[in-house]
Amino acid sequence: MIKRLGLLALALLAGLSVSADEVPREWVDKDTGHRVIRLSTEPGTRSLYFHQNGYTPDGKTLIVTNPGGIDTIDLATRVQKRLVAGADLNLLFTGPKTGRVFFTRKPQLAEGEGVEVFAADPATGKVMQVAHVKKGQIGSINADETLLLGVLAERKFELQPGAPDPKNTRFDNHYEYVGPDGKPMVYADAKEVRLYQRLEARVPMEIFTIDLKTGAQRTVHKATDWLNHLQFSPTDPTLIMFCHEGPWHRVDRIWTIRTDGNGLTKIHTRTMNMEIAGHEFFSADGKTIWYDLQTPRGEDFWLAGYEIATGKRTWYHLTRDEWSVHFNVSRDGTLFAGDGGDAEMVAKAQDGKWIYLFRPEGIPDVAGIHAPNADDLIRPGVLRAEKLVNMKDHDYRLEPNITFTPDGKWIIFRANMHGDVHVYAVEVAKP
Repeated sequence: MIKRLGLLALALLAGLSVSADEVPREWVDKDTGHRVIRLSTEPGTRSLYFHQNGYTPDGKTLIVTNPGGIDTIDLATRVQKRLVAGADLNLLFTGPKTGRVFFTRKPQLAEGEGVEVFAADPATGKVMQVAHVKKGQIGSINADETLLLGVLAERKFELQPGAPDPKNTRFDNHYEYVGPDGKPMVYADAKEVRLYQRLEARVPMEIFTIDLKTGAQRTVHKATDWLNHLQFSPTDPTLIMFCHEGPWHRVDRIWTIRTDGNGLTKIHTRTMNMEIAGHEFFSADGKTIWYDLQTPRGEDFWLAGYEIATGKRTWYHLTRDEWSVHFNVSRDGTLFAGDGGDAEMVAKAQDGKWIYLFRPEGIPDVAGIHAPNADDLIRPGVLRAEKLVNMKDHDYRLEPNITFTPDGKWIIFRANMHGDVHVYAVEVAKP
């Protein structure tokens, strides 16, 4: 094993790809004591974005994508099978009710046109077209699988002109920018500039739904703000969450709205300059919106929760090194996870390249004595962190995008720590 890992290290330093046979299939992380397994067998395999559902309703199968198409991975046997073949497929999500796997074919049919949306049965492999999007792209499906949710822009805007070959699957994004001093900015700062340029372009946009039974497309919301990060509630078929994209310290990011266009609600209002909030997601029961909160940016870190029915708020504190690009929550709501971050990211972490497990703890009133308006105040707490996976060899230009398996026993993530991108799982309990 030592010899094998030595060869892997040399390959990574040389910038070479390594075969799946050379990537460890299973090991116990020597720094954390947790068992890690490689779920995927094909290089370039990725799990979905952190808030997109990739699990079949029975919790037994994970849906993934790779350069050859869309695959299933049996979580018990780790067998990876091709569901739909094609290099032009864009995996969207797995239906929460039927388990159908929704995808589009890329690129778009033509400039200014939309895409065809397909659904594949993970048991039979049967594929059928379910919708035609006149213009735009699809981001979510509602809880009863009656509506698709999408967003369109009146014109295209290239975030990174001259970006490298998209066939390089080791990374998610590529941002470069030369500052006023003539020096290239670090990745995180270059990304902020590119996001700001897109925001200030004020491209007219709209959020829309498509009825999967009738095909009717209906506009929900229009704006010249950059509309992004679309999510349906996992339990309420009529509740939508979306964001105003851009540099987080400049935008009011998190919003909800109903499918009929009513009830537009801002979820977080900043109280200080450079306060940021984002990477929002629903709890599995649909009752709470969770999001990364920093007061101010890069200095003080929280995982904040907003209770939809009551408006009550909970803030869990965490340290600089524990800040994560994305957070997630187990289906029973008792545990959180984070995918860490490197030194160039917003937290400037010195030791942040870890997959984390977090146990929330509320801060009680001292001696049972509370403020007269305690029920109206933010409920504070802390996240007690446990390191699960050492990600020192991972390049965070590929975001790990952690998710809990439905049974809460494993945390799934994608990583390039052995060269090519693969999908991994770490066991929450130690062996």
